[in-house]
Amino acid sequence: MGKTLLYVLILALVGFGIYFFIIRKADNPYSNSEAGFNIKDTGAIGKMYLVSNDGEAITAERKDNTWILNGKYKALPSMVGLILNTVYYQVPTYPVTKVAYDNAVKVLSTEGIKVELYNREGKKMSIYYVGGPGVNGNGTNMLMEGAKDPYLVQIPGFTGDLRARYSTRFTDWRDRTVFNIPAAAIKSVSVQYVAKPINSFIISREGATFSLKGDTVITGSQGALNDNRIKLYMNYFTNVNCEGYMNGIPGMDSTIKTTVKRSVIDIETVQGQKQHADIYWMPLNRRSKNKLTADDEVPDDYDADRMYAVINNNADTVLIQTFIFRKILRSSFEFYQRDEVRKGPVYERPKNVLIHH
Repeated sequence: MGKTLLYVLILALVGFGIYFFIIRKADNPYSNSEAGFNIKDTGAIGKMYLVSNDGEAITAERKDNTWILNGKYKALPSMVGLILNTVYYQVPTYPVTKVAYDNAVKVLSTEGIKVELYNREGKKMSIYYVGGPGVNGNGTNMLMEGAKDPYLVQIPGFTGDLRARYSTRFTDWRDRTVFNIPAAAIKSVSVQYVAKPINSFIISREGATFSLKGDTVITGSQGALNDNRIKLYMNYFTNVNCEGYMNGIPGMDSTIKTTVKRSVIDIETVQGQKQHADIYWMPLNRRSKNKLTADDEVPDDYDADRMYAVINNNADTVLIQTFIFRKILRSSFEFYQRDEVRKGPVYERPKNVLIHH
């Protein structure tokens, strides 16, 4: 019995040694001071700072369960996740070869992206520079701060350059939420149409009771409200995102001033918070799918797939998808229809009814 236990202990020690010195070291066979490009405990990371040689910089800092961008905006979760995923999986493959050394160092010094990672207490975890791709386009040359030699860094199983993941563009990092309000938190919703005011409406709630204000032609001739539809509609204001920000694009301000406004959306929460969005038609362009095939619900001069929205107290102009906002931009009469008219989560417009242009 004693000998058996001894053998088990010896085998356990050998197994641990194999794991520690061979398998574990295979993730990074080089010293952390020279090639510590990966961090396995990404949950410990509390702050990320990325800056390019032209001064474009991003600071993402963890605040409780939310990442804050440049101390002001909510960061895009998918972008934060991409960086953390990259830091977790990337490993140094080998020091940059002598043939590629001069070019790698040149790119690092002229075009490199500096990456600083800190833990939740603000202590430095890793600082390194991201350069250009390897000779064959696979992997990326990186250099640890204070190290002598750059290394080719790769993610096992991934083919390509990792540099694109380290974007310092503000628009790549900023959260794209337009509305994210739970139904239970909404006190009232107002949707007003500029060209078709007869389709406009205001839905209000007092406790469990809903009411709708609209054109008397609609409210006085449609019968009872369909509470099921209203309750379903109130759920459409969670996780409503834009496609991207248009801020800073040359001529964008002039475009908005001369573009026809489609509608205005106002939401008030039970806590008294208010959100406002102005929705504009986007002029027809060469990418517009309805350039050749008309869309019944979109005037011929405008794009059927995308619109503009001005949000955040007129601070931001964003590009939004019609597919996403169609469920919000309903007409007042639809809330009086019976459920059998509805198919799926979005109401289907019956024939010969008013269109909310």
